[in-house]
Amino acid sequence: MPVPKALMTLAVPTVISQLILLLYNLADTYFIGRTGNPYMVAAASLIFPVYNISIAFANLFGTGGGSLISRLLGLRKDEEARKVCAFSFYCAIAAAVLFSAAVFLFMNPILTALGASSNTFEYARQYAFFTIVVGGIPTILTISMSMLMRSVGCAKEAGFGTSLGCLLNIGLDPLFMFVILPKGMEVAGAASATMLSNVISMCYFLIKFMKYRRATVLTLSVREGMPDAGSLKSIFAVGVPSALTTFLYDATNIVIDRLSALHGDVAVAAIGIVLKAERVPLNTGVGICQAMMPLAGYNYSSGNYRRMRSVLNFSRLYGAAVSVICIILYEIFAVPIMGIFISNAETVALGTDFLRVRCLASITMFLCFNFVFFFEALGMGKISLFLAVIRQIVFNIPLLFLLNSIFGMYGIIWTQLIADACTAVVSFWVYSRVSRKILRPLEMKQADQ
Repeated sequence: MPVPKALMTLAVPTVISQLILLLYNLADTYFIGRTGNPYMVAAASLIFPVYNISIAFANLFGTGGGSLISRLLGLRKDEEARKVCAFSFYCAIAAAVLFSAAVFLFMNPILTALGASSNTFEYARQYAFFTIVVGGIPTILTISMSMLMRSVGCAKEAGFGTSLGCLLNIGLDPLFMFVILPKGMEVAGAASATMLSNVISMCYFLIKFMKYRRATVLTLSVREGMPDAGSLKSIFAVGVPSALTTFLYDATNIVIDRLSALHGDVAVAAIGIVLKAERVPLNTGVGICQAMMPLAGYNYSSGNYRRMRSVLNFSRLYGAAVSVICIILYEIFAVPIMGIFISNAETVALGTDFLRVRCLASITMFLCFNFVFFFEALGMGKISLFLAVIRQIVFNIPLLFLLNSIFGMYGIIWTQLIADACTAVVSFWVYSRVSRKILRPLEMKQADQ
């Protein structure tokens, strides 16, 4: 297909699933907000970064394995791709078990480190127990298997599976919170609904893998054997940086929660809502980048470098356009957006100011992770990790502490725009160097042949 059509064919179902995933993430905040209790909202917000660490483990084998599978298909190495798929699946299970066990064993110190107060501690414990301790395996497997399915072009099926769990969660939240469980257990109800939805979504993916095991390289069979040493190295070369990128993003959100806690529980509730409400451009951009990855990886390994560049350029164009539209809408509708999640006037007023500032970073934020996804698709995990470290460790986290000490809570809010603008400049510089030293020589060599 022409590149724009090929990208949109994969991007449309992926973006839709990402937006439904956004609704899924917002559902708990929305329904918990219906209680009018800012402490419950704050508790769920505190756990959200830890819950997202499960995505880091999913990326370790979902992105690492999926990126390699796309490149192996480009090289016509289908048998090795099947081995990589099975290996990634079982490693994801092992990672989920270890993560859930660690959270269970160290629950109290984790909540204390996150800044849980006497008002939010018990609510946070309930949310963490059901979503992470009990629900860790289905959460990580669902995400990992969806990434593996996208790597072979099954974007519609992957999108449906992700959307299924999200829509179920939206329907089950009010049932568990306001019907099944007694008053005062709303947070536990929301968490239980999330866990059950992920279990059902995981079952869908297991069925699809069994159905497609003959038509594609997707398989769960241990009889495929171990991938070769080069494949194992490649999985971790991309998977580890991808996991660390997600972990650093979540670590930054934890720092935001910790610093916000110094300004009171209402500030924590407000920024917690904003961090979720602002995710429309982020999730849309992630969907575009996830669609870009198998196209870029396949064309890179098969030697079609001109098409690979076109995939990157069109993905960047689509993402920037979405970001501009979202900035305009956030600036106009910030007040009603906050009002959707909570009726507390102080939280709404504070969150409105926060949202109007944070949304300005949408374009630069997309550019930052667009380059990260691109280098992951090409198997250049060290470069993607370098960009993630630059973004979070060099710019974001130090600026959070610095600007908080100078400007207080509003310093925290302005940090994202400044940090991402700096990172975007570095990302373009790195890309230009890689293009000049690696990609262009390959293009010239291909043209000579």
